[in-house]
Amino acid sequence: MSRVLILGLETSCDETAAAVVADGRVILSNVVNSQVADHQKFGGVVPEIASRRHLENINLVIDRALAAAGVGFGDLAALAVTCGPGLVGALLVGVNTAKTLAFATGKPLVAVHHVVAHVAANYLEHDVTFPAVCLVASGGHTSLLYLRRREEAEVLGTTRDDAAGEAFDKIARTLELGYPGGPAVDSEAAFGNPDAYAFPKAFAGQDGTFDFSFSGLKSAVINTVHKLRQKQEPLNRADVAASFQAAAVAVLVEKTVLAARVKGVKTVLLAGGVAANRELRRRLAEALSADGRSLLCPRPELCTDNAAMVACAGYDLFRQNKFSGFDLNAAPALDIFRQVG
Repeated sequence: MSRVLILGLETSCDETAAAVVADGRVILSNVVNSQVADHQKFGGVVPEIASRRHLENINLVIDRALAAAGVGFGDLAALAVTCGPGLVGALLVGVNTAKTLAFATGKPLVAVHHVVAHVAANYLEHDVTFPAVCLVASGGHTSLLYLRRREEAEVLGTTRDDAAGEAFDKIARTLELGYPGGPAVDSEAAFGNPDAYAFPKAFAGQDGTFDFSFSGLKSAVINTVHKLRQKQEPLNRADVAASFQAAAVAVLVEKTVLAARVKGVKTVLLAGGVAANRELRRRLAEALSADGRSLLCPRPELCTDNAAMVACAGYDLFRQNKFSGFDLNAAPALDIFRQVG
């Protein structure tokens, strides 16, 4: 039986990525062109610069992905592209490139939701037993999903304000730890005391509530740092980073374990850029193990934005004949409640 090859494209933020995945599981290539150096001096992603870099790199990245996989456009079954959510200009580069290639090659076009793609990263490495619960934590999203099967999901809760990754980035900027913020906070926190500051944990202890909120935590940390600087008192950045991370991780772990109990599942998945955080992985695995449940998560390079996860999610849509027309557009605020599953 011939393999089903999907070319995935990802340009939702500041990573220009292309990948070829066979049968929704085997990564034949996964090329990512990072823009970290372009945005580092600004302390965050500049949308206009991100869009310009995508335009410069997208064709080169696609050529590299096809060459690394040893295939051509004629070998592909379909083209999958992230259509949202994300930065509108960045998304448009990927969507318009995918539409052009689909028109030129006659291959089907599949539109992928960014959050669904993050979940799918787990399927590239694990044989998942369903039903399962998945925590998606990234720079733009914090959501808990109940997965009845690989192609069907229910949203249990989302963030009411800032996403977890956004909070990590802003705290890193406040502490002047550099960009990207998530890894910087994770590294700095390793040298600090997580009990040095008692930062708030929103919605902690509220049974049945699966929503998140990180704006209060973020504001508390920023206010603490500003007061210390105004009073010219010593600022131990490692202690602040460790205390912030402990508070954020505690809520993520508590809500995820609660969701697994309520839904009666034995398997929990972790996805998104924050899933690469070492403390989150450790504490969630420990909490689930103590509760008789298991944690599955992708290796760190599959947690951050990449195109292999897009191709994997696209494979599921391809099997369901869920194709898009040439009127497909970028959807920067694509609603997960309507689009997931």
